[in-house]
Amino acid sequence: MNIIPFPDRAEWPALLARPVQSTQQIEAVVAPILAQVRAGGDAALVELAQKFDKVDLSAEGMEVPASELDAAESQLSDVLKEAIRQAYQNIRLFHERQKQPIEKVETMPGVVCWRKSVGIEKVGLYIPGGTAPLFSTVLMLGIPAQLAGCREVVLCTPSNHPAIYFAAKLVGITKVFRIGGAQAIAAMAYGTESVPQVYKIFGPGNQYVTAAKMLVAKEGVAIDMPAGPSEVAVYADDSAVPSFVAADLLSQAEHGADSQVLLVSTSKKLVSMVNLVLPTQLSRLPRRELAAKALENSKAILVDTEADAIDLLNAYAAEHLILSVENAEAVAEKIINAGSIFLGNYTPESAGDYASGTNHTLPTNGFARAYSGVSLDSFVKKITIQHITPEGIQNLGPVVEAMAEAESLDAHKRAVSLRMASLAEVNPA
Repeated sequence: MNIIPFPDRAEWPALLARPVQSTQQIEAVVAPILAQVRAGGDAALVELAQKFDKVDLSAEGMEVPASELDAAESQLSDVLKEAIRQAYQNIRLFHERQKQPIEKVETMPGVVCWRKSVGIEKVGLYIPGGTAPLFSTVLMLGIPAQLAGCREVVLCTPSNHPAIYFAAKLVGITKVFRIGGAQAIAAMAYGTESVPQVYKIFGPGNQYVTAAKMLVAKEGVAIDMPAGPSEVAVYADDSAVPSFVAADLLSQAEHGADSQVLLVSTSKKLVSMVNLVLPTQLSRLPRRELAAKALENSKAILVDTEADAIDLLNAYAAEHLILSVENAEAVAEKIINAGSIFLGNYTPESAGDYASGTNHTLPTNGFARAYSGVSLDSFVKKITIQHITPEGIQNLGPVVEAMAEAESLDAHKRAVSLRMASLAEVNPA
């Protein structure tokens, strides 16, 4: 790794900057795809699948039949099926506890307010094909959608891996389409003859998928969050195990050449030892070429104090943050910008990626400064409700009248005044 010893704070922004993508160039490619699907529907999807993925959807069928979803189970080993089921249980339990009971609040006598959670009726999930079948993401998105009570869940993926189909069936998804790329986002955003239109789109993807999500968001389709290449930051001190740290860095680097890997430490010895074990671990990876390219852009930053490390990590706002330090939980309390935090030597990022229970769909590219990862709340709307009794309108009315009058909104004031006057007629003083 490229070791940067004790940089001045003025250098931090440049050191922590993600690679700049040519957004305009990407959008110039994606926008015509969106327009083509919007105008051409299924025919456009068939044409684009042939062009980009060399797949004949007219022959294979755009929608995966129920028989194929059912058959996926027999194509997986018992070990993998049991692992997926256990991950399902853990993720479901964690997200189930995110449900909030309705709490009615009497803000003043006779004025009661509360809110209820309602599942978004129609949601779309995107699972990329790429170099790895991300069936774990089906669980991460499908389980909260299931718990939220979303009426219609659509899944688009160019991958035909049986584990994806098995996970889809496990979370109750029955509408699965063999569509990938920006055209899949367009299909779910606008709807076609075969693909239902949805109200919110979730899921990772390459820069073209991300650009498609951002463009349809401008047109009023909700998305989970902006996203870029996956990333990890590791803060390690002398209590860390160098081989563990190296393994965590590589587990992120193997996602792809554009993945971001950052090591922060107060210990020169620890950084040196991690650098020593990295090449050996890298050489054993099947995806070592991808991981090596990611490591070319990685950095190991030495800082003077824990306080400096915390400030630097908060400035970076990592998607995944591993705290391999002696006082990990205390440090975590001081972290204000991160997607998900992993504490101690025995909490690898891969545990959260698959089966600890937390969601692995997280903000990247610094968006953790303002965005949360996907949760049950991502799949529900919060609707507020209020009920005012005759006593309540008499208590609250003068407040509303005074405010409405000050804003010169006489109709607002009158809506209250009429009610108060009617009560005065019924119950004269």
